[in-house]
Amino acid sequence: MANSKQAKKRARQTVKQRAHNASLRSTLRTAVKRVRQAIAIGDKSAAQSVFKQSVSVIDRIADKNIIHKNKAARHKSRLSAQIKALVV
Repeated sequence: MANSKQAKKRARQTVKQRAHNASLRSTLRTAVKRVRQAIAIGDKSAAQSVFKQSVSVIDRIADKNIIHKNKAARHKSRLSAQIKALVV
């Protein structure tokens, strides 16, 4: 347990920041899920439009170092490949 005034403040800040990061991670997962659902339906044009929105979410969260930039690139690459594999 924190004893000094500084350590107590850092503990408070950490709790707040952790909640914020968890919220952003949840937003990321939701964005990826939406694209996967559009792919599962098989509608290529809908999947592409949802993917376009999700890319901005993924990049924004990677820029804030919530996830690593390579992980963001991997998500985008795999989703894009799945969309390209859809037959129109």
